[in-house]
Amino acid sequence: MLKPALPGEATQSNYDQIRIVLVETTHSGNIGAVARAMKNMGLSNLWLVKPKSFPDEASYARSSGASDVLDNARVVDTLDEALSDCVLVMGTSARGRKVPWPVIPPNQAVETAAEHSAKGTVALVFGRESNGLSNDELQRCHYHIHIPSNPDYSSLNLAMAVQVVCYELRMHYLRGLEERESRPYLGAMTSPSDEGWDVPLGTVEEVEGFFGHLEATLEAIAFHRRDNPRQLMTRLRRLFQRAQMDQMEVNILRGVLSAVQKSAKSVGDEPDNLSGGESQHSQDQNHV
Repeated sequence: MLKPALPGEATQSNYDQIRIVLVETTHSGNIGAVARAMKNMGLSNLWLVKPKSFPDEASYARSSGASDVLDNARVVDTLDEALSDCVLVMGTSARGRKVPWPVIPPNQAVETAAEHSAKGTVALVFGRESNGLSNDELQRCHYHIHIPSNPDYSSLNLAMAVQVVCYELRMHYLRGLEERESRPYLGAMTSPSDEGWDVPLGTVEEVEGFFGHLEATLEAIAFHRRDNPRQLMTRLRRLFQRAQMDQMEVNILRGVLSAVQKSAKSVGDEPDNLSGGESQHSQDQNHV
């Protein structure tokens, strides 16, 4: 079952009908890792065909909290039992075949799986750690799923392969939510102008107030001269506008400027402060 990870997501989905099938898994720890990968992406329908050892301590240890997926896993003796009630079967394959078979990448595979899941159970079949699915087993599949890994090192750990396909399922699910609800479940959040940011974007008036405060502070500490401004304020304006500050950030920076002004005034009132000539030299050295 696809379980919501974001507020307001729908709790019902045809992905209940998508079955992850592992064939003759040798290492029980891999079964636990697969359960973890499935739960990460919101799936829980796991079937095991003649595993060498299950259940055991290693599988639960590797599941890292996905013990409910293991508790509900179905163990059967043959692939036929795991597929008998399915309307669509897809098997992962890394090898080319003498007789060409329909092959699709994971992102297209999950679209097909999601479409058929409205009609019945869809099985996604993963083979043995050592040599994957046999030719006879692959011929039971309507499609072969090929993960386009590095051809010089194409072997994937079982749980990694399952994670890739489950991730694509999750992304397909969230894209569907976006289309139905017009909400940016997958959109990036990089600035206050994006939905989900905690503080509103600073207004033009607030940011302009900050720039005025900044210029006055730089002048107070002899870093900037209004009579010879060069490009300093232009470049600082470009820098801060590129940052797209939110209202709290503007207020924090103005608080810093106020503290700098107070400190500068305190230093300026001391009798042993730097002479005007020395201060001017420092400003010239750092002026932009």
